Amino acid sequence: MQGDRPILIWGGGAIGGVLAAYWARAGVPVLLVDIVADHVQACRTSGLSITGPVEQFRQVVPAVTPDELQGQYQVIVLAVKAQATEAALEMLKPHLAPDGYVLSAQNGLNELAIARSVGPERTMGCFVNYGADWLGPGQILFGNRAAVVVGEIDGSVRERTRQMHRWLSLFEPQAVLTENIWGYLWGKLAYGAMLFATALTDDSMTVNFADPRRFAVFNQLAREVMAVAAARGVVPVGFNGFDPACFAPGAADAGARSSIAALAEFNRHTAKTHSGIHRDLAVRKRKTEVDPQIGVIGALGREAGIPTPAIDCLVGLIHDIEEGRRPLAFETFQVLLDTCLAQPQSPAH
Repeated sequence: MQGDRPILIWGGGAIGGVLAAYWARAGVPVLLVDIVADHVQACRTSGLSITGPVEQFRQVVPAVTPDELQGQYQVIVLAVKAQATEAALEMLKPHLAPDGYVLSAQNGLNELAIARSVGPERTMGCFVNYGADWLGPGQILFGNRAAVVVGEIDGSVRERTRQMHRWLSLFEPQAVLTENIWGYLWGKLAYGAMLFATALTDDSMTVNFADPRRFAVFNQLAREVMAVAAARGVVPVGFNGFDPACFAPGAADAGARSSIAALAEFNRHTAKTHSGIHRDLAVRKRKTEVDPQIGVIGALGREAGIPTPAIDCLVGLIHDIEEGRRPLAFETFQVLLDTCLAQPQSPAH
């Protein structure tokens, strides 16, 4: 199917860069596309440096800027920030072969936007949870290994799905091939909502999850996401300590506390102490993925008649920080906490 054409990786940041380096090192033909010219130049000359506790190596990766790209490709891995999805799709569509597909290695439900743009048949779903940060041109921190899952958005398993699973297994030996990719994506949405909440202060992910004062926030956010998923007929799947069943409508708080404690433990063992969201706000001083990743949950909730007060409050607080109206501080988190405590509480046991 693939022939000698390289896998085109659109976006050479934390996720796409790590994949590109591992695949190139394993001998899989790849071509990285990124808008940062200095990053492209470093990758294709001195090499892409992967650092961190998992492994440290430098790998030369063929790379171009979008204006340098020519030809069509059968496999395109989209690895840009969620808010850049539609703009990236417009640029990459001329380079997608008629029988090719786009794989979303992103946060959120970007498969919906990809399917609208290139068609459902040319869209494949992917779930990634490993921690990584783009540090600068040619430099990426690979903080920890975590779940990697691939699946067709219609639930089928095809030869192309098996081939992508084989490629992903070169990077993550425990990669999963699933018939329920939407379940994983919705599970990640609930975890993602929690990560946005951890970004309201300068505390680490582990400190956030381990603090009993903050439990009501993480519990309420996850329950709202699970309620919207249930209304859409989705059965979310757990990963890396997160158990969606613990936050299902009517589930007792005891299980939710155990799941959040497991998340604290999981994040205690990564060199990536803060979320990429926090890095966007505190270090890179740029807009986050809050609208396409978290705001979409509120919109889908309204369609289904499911209230999402915590999600809506969180989106507003992130915007306040982005616009300089609120600080990264517990006082900002407290606004969300007060909103959550004002909601009807789930059973105690």
